[in-house]
Amino acid sequence: MSNIIKKDGYSYSFDASACSTCQGRCCTGESGYIYVTKSEIEKIAELLGCEVREFVSKYLFKKMYKYSIKEIKYNDSYECIFYDRESNGCKIYDARPTQCKTFPFWDYYKTRVEELKLECPGIIENENV
Repeated sequence: MSNIIKKDGYSYSFDASACSTCQGRCCTGESGYIYVTKSEIEKIAELLGCEVREFVSKYLFKKMYKYSIKEIKYNDSYECIFYDRESNGCKIYDARPTQCKTFPFWDYYKTRVEELKLECPGIIENENV
């Protein structure tokens, strides 16, 4: 079974098996925002077995009119509070936000494939694009 994912409109493909080799570069590095919707907040809170209000105060911060998952500083890097360094995985994988599910197929990277390749070892440029 192939782990290669393609998406229309993108000049690259993604080898999902590469995730096991990169120490979560998409979950760590420069500080950023991991936005969550109301329904995602509810799903994550349920997965963690806590009340929505408790989840929001413990794991999120408000940026303008949106909520973002908190990060923690690790050495000179930032990482999602739900990134599990030991397993090189996500503690909320089954309820992870759409932003995480859709990586690396973000509009931002459509014209920045070289930048994406530096972050993600699973990027394969398509031939005959």
